Amino acid sequence: MDYDVKIVGGTIMDGTGSEGYRGDVGIQGGRVVALGDAKGDSGRTIDAGGLVVCPGFVDIHTHYDAQVLWDQMLTISPWHGVTTAVMGNCGFGIAPMRPADRKDLMKTLEKVEGMSYETLEAGLGLDWPFESFPEYMDVVQSGGTAINLAAFIGHTPLRIYVMGDDAMEREATGQEVEAMAQIVREAMAAGAIGFSTSQAATHNAFDGRPIPSRLASFSELDALVGAMAESGRGIMQCTIGKTLFHDEMSELARRHNVSITWTALLAGLSGPGSHKKHLQRTAEERAEGLNIVPQVACRPIMFDFDFGEPFPFEMRPIFKETMQTDRHGKKAIYADDSFRQNFRADTDPGAKNMLAGWAQRTVISASPTDPSLEERSLVEVAAEQGKDPIDLALDMSIDSDFAARFRVPLINYDHEEVRELLGDENTVVALSDAGAHASQLCDACYSTHLLGHWSRDEGAMEMEKAVHMLTQKPADLMGITDRGLLAQGRPADVVLFDPEVVGASGLTRVFDQPAGQDRLISQAKGIQAVIVNGTVIREDNKDAVGPKGDLPGRMLRGGKAA
Repeated sequence: MDYDVKIVGGTIMDGTGSEGYRGDVGIQGGRVVALGDAKGDSGRTIDAGGLVVCPGFVDIHTHYDAQVLWDQMLTISPWHGVTTAVMGNCGFGIAPMRPADRKDLMKTLEKVEGMSYETLEAGLGLDWPFESFPEYMDVVQSGGTAINLAAFIGHTPLRIYVMGDDAMEREATGQEVEAMAQIVREAMAAGAIGFSTSQAATHNAFDGRPIPSRLASFSELDALVGAMAESGRGIMQCTIGKTLFHDEMSELARRHNVSITWTALLAGLSGPGSHKKHLQRTAEERAEGLNIVPQVACRPIMFDFDFGEPFPFEMRPIFKETMQTDRHGKKAIYADDSFRQNFRADTDPGAKNMLAGWAQRTVISASPTDPSLEERSLVEVAAEQGKDPIDLALDMSIDSDFAARFRVPLINYDHEEVRELLGDENTVVALSDAGAHASQLCDACYSTHLLGHWSRDEGAMEMEKAVHMLTQKPADLMGITDRGLLAQGRPADVVLFDPEVVGASGLTRVFDQPAGQDRLISQAKGIQAVIVNGTVIREDNKDAVGPKGDLPGRMLRGGKAA
């Protein structure tokens, strides 16, 4: 046979943004060997009439670091056409990590990334088959994956490994910084895609203390980015904070001649219209020759939460005490009239923070004591009951032992501002957060949402441009050199989708995590087939391979498969 697989009659969009054209794709030995015209016999022929044939999507902002060890299929990303994912964002990860620190790390991941501790302990156990970052990469690679993976070395596990509990108490000494820098060098030699960190005010450990990376001085960041840069490649990913934003990123990019991508430039980041000043600053940085690229999201940042774990509010000082107490303590705090008054004042619609007016945007997503309230506006139900909306939410939470849940778009919900962010050439679409916040949100479907909602329905971009934004653009930014394009000789990561149907379903809650824990999922619409390294892994919305079989995904060390 001339080909293992031949795809015929589709509209080829090669990832560059160039106009699509009718043609065929021939795949042999896991690579594209014919493009446009594919004459000859094939072991399997796929009719792509009426479909777009494009590169697999590259999701550069995931948190699959733990999930990959119990879910080699990386659900749900492949459902939505993702064939390459980058994990280890925001300075998080599970390596390097000493056995004695594993429980506390999992508790911190539960707190800051919304990963159930029960799921983590059941899925990972406590006897991990790795300690160092290179060992972790080897374990993931040997276990096999349905899609390709690349990984940052994260600042938080790195600090814990070197400093122990002091990582959450103080700045590092010079000797400790050098020890961390050496581990970064080893990680880059093992194939890390780069170094990630966070100084976000929302990122707090299980006991309410700041996560370790937030205690780092600028000189520590400088040393670790420098260690990364010694490899001659690599990108820094950071989640911004007061001490790590435009000025600091520009300085690091200048000193080390490295690319930086930051999380996240969202509509309403610091008030209505605030995205414009950040876009302008980004344009100035890039005009200077600095490759600093903000990540933007194409969906509202929607959290489904309960007040037992009030993650959306933990950035506010009035919630500091709730992070340092148990469920009974939280109930006592929420029942206090003075707390309620302060909560109302702090998040009044006129307040100057992203939580301003949250109650007016909130829907009751779960009400075990009265299911008739579900999917109704919090404000509407409060008015019927003659209550203030915040009083109602807290009363429902206390009465249900925190089983009541609420869904609120925190940020990025201004449609026209999001359109401007997506249309700016200096941004990259990302922020799926796949693998994190499983019970609180699901944006792993961002790719099909971009194609269906923003390109087809809203006309915000041509379909070819949307494909480019999901493929070549993020791959090039990450330094992933063998993905993101359909071209002869390239690995055959391919997606076939119906442009008239493609999209993402609404969210449903399922209980398929280890220990029976829940998560939110979105089904894909219009994704007909997903191919990774020449192997069909999804077809007609069903897996075509299983976790026990020979999975085709590859570990992209240094940005490419070995």
